[in-house]
Amino acid sequence: MPAGDLGSAPPSVLHELLDAAARRHPSRPALTHAGRTWDYARLRAASLRAAAWLRERGAGRGDRVLLALPPGLATAALVYGCSRVGAAFCVLHEQVHGPALAHVREDSEAVLLVTADDGPPPLDAPLDARDALEEEAPEAGADPGEERAQGAGPLSVDPVCLIYTSGSTGPPKAVVSTHAQLLFAARAIHGELAYTRDDVVYCALPLSFDYGLYQLFLSALAGAHLWLGSASDVGPVLVRNLRRSGATVLPVVPSLAQGLARMLPRYGADGIRLRLLTNTGSAMPPGVLAELRAALPGMRVQLMFGLTECKRVAVMPPDEDLRRPGACGRALPGTEVFVVDDRGRRVGPGTVGEIVVRGPHVMAGYWRRPEQTAERFPRAEGLFPELRTGDYGHLDEDGYLYFSGRRDDLYKQRGFRVSAEEVETAARRVPGVRGAAVLPPAGDGEEAVLCVAGSSLRPGEVLAALKREIEPYKIPARCLVVPELPLTGHGKTDRKALRVIAAES
Repeated sequence: MPAGDLGSAPPSVLHELLDAAARRHPSRPALTHAGRTWDYARLRAASLRAAAWLRERGAGRGDRVLLALPPGLATAALVYGCSRVGAAFCVLHEQVHGPALAHVREDSEAVLLVTADDGPPPLDAPLDARDALEEEAPEAGADPGEERAQGAGPLSVDPVCLIYTSGSTGPPKAVVSTHAQLLFAARAIHGELAYTRDDVVYCALPLSFDYGLYQLFLSALAGAHLWLGSASDVGPVLVRNLRRSGATVLPVVPSLAQGLARMLPRYGADGIRLRLLTNTGSAMPPGVLAELRAALPGMRVQLMFGLTECKRVAVMPPDEDLRRPGACGRALPGTEVFVVDDRGRRVGPGTVGEIVVRGPHVMAGYWRRPEQTAERFPRAEGLFPELRTGDYGHLDEDGYLYFSGRRDDLYKQRGFRVSAEEVETAARRVPGVRGAAVLPPAGDGEEAVLCVAGSSLRPGEVLAALKREIEPYKIPARCLVVPELPLTGHGKTDRKALRVIAAES
């Protein structure tokens, strides 16, 4: 089904995306978690009940609601329920607690924090199918007529989602997206990935990660079936769940892909139906893709590059990485990506500079951070502002983007500017290295540290092998070998934890 083919008028607010899917595919499976499945009519009905539950607790238009729940059906229903009452939701990882949770509560000025201890909203009560698809049907605890009289419905320009993201300094800050920005991003990404109503999307990524969260919206656009897994779905568990679900689409981060590549030779690929694997968040090692393609020859790969501030910057056509090694995609349709020098002037193909993004998918700003918002939007050009990403790269003659490194990843070593991303990529090519991360110098006079994961590696041998991959001046003076790289809840390398390990060693 083409993106946006949802009826006479495309959705203008988030929950209308679900309403349209329920009208088109009421009895098709929408969501599965922990052995329970809701079809689209049931998911919509649950979101209406979630909205009533939120209203009873004082949440309304312009408010913020924190969802600190384990992944599951209730979280999905509450996301759409927040949209219905006009509140902006913020899905938090279940490991966020203590001072981190206190910061988010205070910073967001949330009117409601929903946790597993609150008890789930009454989402499972039986509901007549005709009522479930009737736009004006009253639900328990809600009076749609009263809501319309109060003019409480959200507008496309209202905030609908806050996602907290950490930077190199300071506490986490929230990226704010409006209904219009979220829906544009979802449609544009769907137009490139082309999920279908016959797809089963297996998502082991947390919904607190925008890559995981958007699987909910991409599936609704296509009428696809989304299986929610968990971060514990690694090793043989992931292989077994891919078979059990009949998954055809698998969004991954490199750590998840590496685990799958290690398991398939041991457990076999029989019964795995994957047709598409996608990646964003971190660069995918080419060797891992080669292993997965060998084990699953019918599977195609689409690499993406993005950041929380605009969800996706660029998407590769299927298997284009085989023809353009190192590229991470072209700009989403309806958006623009270009590169500027240190003075903000556009540069031509092949010249490395800071990556800038413009388009309807770019965030509304950082919540309560006017200075940092202004830093990311130094000037406007035309209808949409220019988002200075802080990432560096170049475009080729055909408009494909090549990522060089993040501002935080660039450091000075022996008088030369070095990209941690480049060193990590080179280290992954060393035989026996399963993962690599560079810790840039923490202060003057300090040296970068290369951390590699492997079972039988020796630091000196790794550094010696690197001399065949990159220039000697880029090679860190120190190498630390660990059994596994520590990961965050989103499956990315936990560099803070790695610094502690490096300091203790």
